[in-house]
Amino acid sequence: MLCADGAHPQLPYLREAGIRVDEASPTPEDLVAACAGGHTVVVVATGEGEPALTDGLARLAGSGRVSMPELELLPASYDLPGARLLDLVQVMDRIRAECPWSSQQTHKGLAKYGIEEAYELVEAIEDGDRDELREELGDVLLQVVFHARIAEEDPDAPFSVDDVAAGIVTKLIHRHPHVFGDETATTPEEVKAHWLRTKALEKQRESITDGIPLGQPGLALASKLASRVRTAGLEVPLPAGQGVGYELLALAARAEAEGVDPEAALRVAARAYRDAVRAAEGVGA
Repeated sequence: MLCADGAHPQLPYLREAGIRVDEASPTPEDLVAACAGGHTVVVVATGEGEPALTDGLARLAGSGRVSMPELELLPASYDLPGARLLDLVQVMDRIRAECPWSSQQTHKGLAKYGIEEAYELVEAIEDGDRDELREELGDVLLQVVFHARIAEEDPDAPFSVDDVAAGIVTKLIHRHPHVFGDETATTPEEVKAHWLRTKALEKQRESITDGIPLGQPGLALASKLASRVRTAGLEVPLPAGQGVGYELLALAARAEAEGVDPEAALRVAARAYRDAVRAAEGVGA
């Protein structure tokens, strides 16, 4: 088996299957000679399709002066969506095994990077920078694959990236019966209500507040609590208290009721404040 491109994306999988692939660019004459005596030669074409090779073989066959072997062209196909994820998993596996830094990382040690990458993704979304968005999505994806690779080594409860993917696929199908089942949902509100009911049954939660991470930013936490209360149809007055914290709680609840993300709204205002500071300093935006 021959391939002119040593970085061809299919080569790692062929070699993993035990198939030897030599990096070479045979001429039409070389290929015909290699097939003499009934031998079979497979050429893995590059992205350009090897037109020089195929055109040359056609000329040899048309000349009538060369005994041609049996030729078979197997058209390739474009990768299915998500195919490059396999490359990422393979690269991560090698880095985990061979990189002195990556090989020593733990879930706890990487936790801060997950938070940082998530915030950088939010910033790219708010900036509207498409190139930055693509890069930051990749960085977030790396965190998922990295953690899954580390999890494979756990001696007591190992799991792989395939287990992670299988779990979320099952969850998505189960929580979207209006897509994969017989139920109907015509509004986003109906979808959200079903999602929350399903989560409550799955998690066997006693309170609508169960599952809300208390370590998230304060405005986001207050908004999430207010959203859960509103969605559940409960009448829960805000706690009476003095100080900025209670004032911020009331503002976050009001923002949620008005369909405003208080964290995003505050970031917009904070950026305007930053720009004003830079202008006062005589610094460009």
